[in-house]
Amino acid sequence: MAGYLWRFHNREKRQSRKRLGVVSAIIIVAVFIGVRFSHRLFDRNKDQAAAASPRNNAPLLPEPTEAVVLQPKKNPHLELKLSKTIPLETSEPNPKVTELMDEAVELVNSGSAGSIEARDRLNEAMSMPMNNVQRDAIKQKLSTLADKWLFSREVLPNDTLCSRYKVEQGELLSAISTEHRVPWEILMQVNKIDRPELLRAGEMIKVIHGPFHARVRRSTFTMDLYLQDTFVRSFRVGIGKSGRETPTGLWRVKLGGKLISPKWTDPDTYKTYKADDPDYPLGSRWIALEGISGEAEGRRGFAIHGTKKPQEIGAAGSRGCIRLYNGDAILVYNLLTPGLSRVEVVE
Repeated sequence: MAGYLWRFHNREKRQSRKRLGVVSAIIIVAVFIGVRFSHRLFDRNKDQAAAASPRNNAPLLPEPTEAVVLQPKKNPHLELKLSKTIPLETSEPNPKVTELMDEAVELVNSGSAGSIEARDRLNEAMSMPMNNVQRDAIKQKLSTLADKWLFSREVLPNDTLCSRYKVEQGELLSAISTEHRVPWEILMQVNKIDRPELLRAGEMIKVIHGPFHARVRRSTFTMDLYLQDTFVRSFRVGIGKSGRETPTGLWRVKLGGKLISPKWTDPDTYKTYKADDPDYPLGSRWIALEGISGEAEGRRGFAIHGTKKPQEIGAAGSRGCIRLYNGDAILVYNLLTPGLSRVEVVE
């Protein structure tokens, strides 16, 4: 009996040790896994903290750039070509320009089918040497033609700058305008749409293939407006006074920079003006610019805007901004597209 109890006791001890060994192994494995997990969690948190640190030059996600979104390399319409078309001024009329002007008159008289060809020939002549009388005459003819091919609901035959578009179910005017690189305001204007929400599926509307650009000539106090590289209209402007001249070079309409009569703080006096103030200086519209090249490069705080001092149009009296009559400022506001439209300032 004693021997049996002794063997039973030893067997229980061996089983207890075996169970203890298994439990110990499980504990060791669990501790090892926990340590490894803790290290990985710590490393991951450390990496995320480093990526979020302002000292780190490699953010977790690449930031979008305007060059990628707004300037596809293969789309020539996004490149400003106006610098290549500044013509030489001559004292005598250019016979070739006179010939093109006569041809354009005949084309216009032939009917709507000839108006687009007339426009294109006159626009071609704009890049030729000529005297001021010829240039003013061509601008006037092109401006008159623009009332027909651009600023009306009509789409003329063979026009590559305007076309008809069928509205799809649920499509918004803002999306259509973005696709065609023009502001939705000009599509409302030419299609005589009272409110964007009234756009109906299946409706045929006129679309304009943008973007628009502008050139400001300081010596003549003029702004010439172009659709792509086709002249549309000319405006009288006011520019920066002596010591605060409007910088020459290439500007871009700033993203988010188009505003209707915004509050404005005078940088000299720090006085803030509201639209209903009697001495509010900005007029009807504000189109903020950012400098790209030339003297304009890196410059901020400049804009195209209306004015309550129309006597300063055609003069150098601003702090560097480009001033327009209020009605002209509204039209230019409706045509220039933030991020896409360029404004070239030349002497």
